[in-house]
Amino acid sequence: MEQINAVITGVGGYVPDYILTNDEISKMVDTSDEWIMGRIGIKERRILNEEGRGTSYMARKAAKQLMQRTKSNPEDIDLVIVATTTPDYRLPSTASILCERLGLTRAFAFDMQAVCSGFLYALETGANFIRSGNYKKIIVVGADKMSSIIDYTDRATCPIFGDGAAAFMLEPTTEDYGVMDAVLRTDGKGLPFLHIKAGGSVCAPSYYTMDNHMHYIYQEGRTVFKYAVANMSSACESIIERNHLSKDELAWVIPHQANQRIISAVTQRLEVPSEKVMVNIERYGNTSAATLPLCIWDFESKLKKGDKLIFTAFGAGFAWGAVYVKWGYDSDTSSSAKSGQSPPKTE
Repeated sequence: MEQINAVITGVGGYVPDYILTNDEISKMVDTSDEWIMGRIGIKERRILNEEGRGTSYMARKAAKQLMQRTKSNPEDIDLVIVATTTPDYRLPSTASILCERLGLTRAFAFDMQAVCSGFLYALETGANFIRSGNYKKIIVVGADKMSSIIDYTDRATCPIFGDGAAAFMLEPTTEDYGVMDAVLRTDGKGLPFLHIKAGGSVCAPSYYTMDNHMHYIYQEGRTVFKYAVANMSSACESIIERNHLSKDELAWVIPHQANQRIISAVTQRLEVPSEKVMVNIERYGNTSAATLPLCIWDFESKLKKGDKLIFTAFGAGFAWGAVYVKWGYDSDTSSSAKSGQSPPKTE
């Protein structure tokens, strides 16, 4: 019996129209375009600012475009996994809302929360459902409305984050393509350094928690930076070693778009030239679980069948990892029906 693997057969994405610039942020807190670009590498970020629209709105836009591009019918979809830290509601899941909005009558669905590493975890999870032989079409979404959990009076965090969503279609293949290997880790050491203090079962919402801004992200930047660089680099090196890859073989490294200095430090450690590194942080900021698929959405036209890719991310927990993918198709940018929103041109 031939071995089944999960191959990515399409990508869809969505970013909101509203652009929050560094100049605007400089009017909110004591910062400047020069400081933000020098420390983080972000020029602008997209914000979903329409009232009543949450993460599921962006996820639906991305997944609908994905289904159109892959010519998938609603009844074809077996499973939907949504990686998000900013669900529409504590319950039900954002994935369940997506099923209803897209008319997915056969699918089951669930959310996955591993913060900025969420899409990595969801991608490997979805791939394993495909490998089981019981599922044929799986949508894996990374979507976050980070603006909903950001304190725009906190200069340490408010320039970093933006909103967005992107999605992959996973399907079975017996060819030598797809999600080839994954190194995923969680150590639990990150709680003091990166968290939202209130809103969970330990510290329920109250007037006190609201008054003291306890429902927003707190980050100790230096510690997170150090752990991110060390662990993303280590995970990538493990993938390279155990798959006997040479640096020259790699077509692209796709790092989580958290901070340009983290991206540069990781890829320098890996000795990967900058022209092989996907970077769009300058235009989108850190969209958490959405950053990795949004990179592919942006750079899809540059990908060729058989390209060897390494995705890597690091997030709260601490949770991190790397996933090795052999790209499964040549992008036909001339005929692909980019219905809905198309990615801006990459440099």
